[in-house]
Amino acid sequence: MAKHILIVDDDALMRRSLAFNLEQAGYRASTAESAETALAQVRLDQPDLVLLDISLPVMDGLDAMRQFKDQFDLPVIFLTARRRELDEALGLELGGDDYITKPFDFNVLVAHVKAVLRRFDRTLSSANSPATINPEPLVIGDLVVDPVMHTVLLAGKSINLPRREFDLLHALALQPGRVFTVDELLGTVWGAEFIGQPQVVYVHIRWLREKIEKIPNRPRRILTVRGVGYKLVAEGT
Repeated sequence: MAKHILIVDDDALMRRSLAFNLEQAGYRASTAESAETALAQVRLDQPDLVLLDISLPVMDGLDAMRQFKDQFDLPVIFLTARRRELDEALGLELGGDDYITKPFDFNVLVAHVKAVLRRFDRTLSSANSPATINPEPLVIGDLVVDPVMHTVLLAGKSINLPRREFDLLHALALQPGRVFTVDELLGTVWGAEFIGQPQVVYVHIRWLREKIEKIPNRPRRILTVRGVGYKLVAEGT
């Protein structure tokens, strides 16, 4: 099974280029445009390695790296346009596993990726195990989402969901009652390249409602917060 590389960079062209080339090189690539979105994605689908731009909006790469390390124990390669050695040394001192300075040759990047993956010595089973992400089932009223078994129970009855619908429900269930914007859900579940395509979320929300709501056009679990997004609540709350 291909190693999973998460690319975190606010440059859309860089994300697309790296994702394409990594997939051509035999890796599975996912992308995020911000540290916040990347951290949300990792809770759903843990990568084997993170390529992390230091200069990110809101939460910068150094702060993000601490969270990747503290929460998920992931190897991190910094991508930096800052040529000052101090920045690079600081990143490694704080726990980064390697760095590469933009612009770079893709073959050089792949060599760094292979070296870090070898050093980190993670097996695919442990790296991608849902148990390492969230070992306990998520309970929202009579709805139970189990990320380990990849199952959903509704009032004790099993509900079969395709991967994207499960990931969408899981993302909402991680923080019940919290309102997620459409772009947050796109970035977390589908990746940064889908941001700006809200119909993807609308369609999957409709399909989810058809499976977990008694009356899909009068939802009591997946609620629309007009002008903002969606939230998951226990039925009747």
